[in-house]
Amino acid sequence: MTTSRGSSRLLLLVAVLLIAANLRATITGVGPLLTQIADDLGTSEAALGALAAVPLIAFAVVSPFAHGLSARFGMPRVVLWSLVLMAVGTIWRSLPGSAVNLWLGTALIGASIAIANVLMPAVIKRDFSERITVVTAAFTALLAGMGAVASGVVVPISHISVGTGQLGWQGALLWTGALLPFAVVAWLLSIRSRPREAGSASRRPRTGIWADPVAWQVLLYMGLQSSIFYMLVTWFAPIAHSLGRSEVVAGVDVMVFQLCAIAGSLTIPLLLRGRMQRIGPAAIPVLSFVGVLGLILLPSAFLLWVICCGLASGASLGVSLSLFSLRARTHEGASALSGMAQSGGYLIAAAGPIAFGALLSLSGGWLAPLMLVGLVLVGQLVVGVLVGRNRHVLEPR
Repeated sequence: MTTSRGSSRLLLLVAVLLIAANLRATITGVGPLLTQIADDLGTSEAALGALAAVPLIAFAVVSPFAHGLSARFGMPRVVLWSLVLMAVGTIWRSLPGSAVNLWLGTALIGASIAIANVLMPAVIKRDFSERITVVTAAFTALLAGMGAVASGVVVPISHISVGTGQLGWQGALLWTGALLPFAVVAWLLSIRSRPREAGSASRRPRTGIWADPVAWQVLLYMGLQSSIFYMLVTWFAPIAHSLGRSEVVAGVDVMVFQLCAIAGSLTIPLLLRGRMQRIGPAAIPVLSFVGVLGLILLPSAFLLWVICCGLASGASLGVSLSLFSLRARTHEGASALSGMAQSGGYLIAAAGPIAFGALLSLSGGWLAPLMLVGLVLVGQLVVGVLVGRNRHVLEPR
């Protein structure tokens, strides 16, 4: 019986990690291809800053429904359908023809990722409660790792010859969903190996999560760190290109940014251990601030600043995902907190790439947009001081 339970947990862990591997690649693969997409669609890279915001807006709109859908239909079924819809969106986005396919497919990808984003921390809280920070660190590392791989290879893939032409940006974006079938199969096998979880058709009582001050602190931390990540991952390649680095090298720069995020995410068990849990969330944005300041004052050391921002980005995301579990007593509370924090948080994050692109268009240079990133980092530091306190949601103060 113990062996069977151990095998079931191992299978679930594999499924959870495969899902993590699919939650960023379809988004991070867009940035290095912005030049190609803009040329093909006859628009500017700055105008395409809104494309990076589409999945974030979808996160904000859809995330509040994830907890209710899980309660009604069961977490396993809802996660499964989110993976299927992610695959549909990836294919739709890559269809040739109208630019509408690109925008609507991206929106569907964002909506499906939103569901998985909310529910996976609850799965970790429920099934790996004794190893939350370790499993979350592995989850975040794979999420960032595959995002990094996508950023680094989409441009070379787009140049692969096919007949008389090249695979193009559509073919490269289709590749970003290559691991989705494996995640679907692994999740199906894992839910078949555990007792059936039925949803409840009855109305779920309100949790009061939106009135909880700790939940709002987690929401703000999630939103500010996400805004920083999506501004940087979207615009690092164009910044590198403007400094004279080739399109391929610029894509590799974005990959390095996210590979360093893997290393940063693996520090989560240390950053959230003992007394470090109090200061860790506030200390992380300091490293990013150093990187952004370096980009402004010494852009020739571009790769060094990319590494600083990457390390901090991975650590920030890992802390945010861990807080969904650490600041809740139960997996239901973690699901409610995750849904709230990701809904409001990604609404904040969606403004980042749009504001960055707008400042770029207005100023014609990188100084004003990078100063915006620095300002957001200061906000993350302030909120980090509050969120580091050992308090829990849905408890009397």
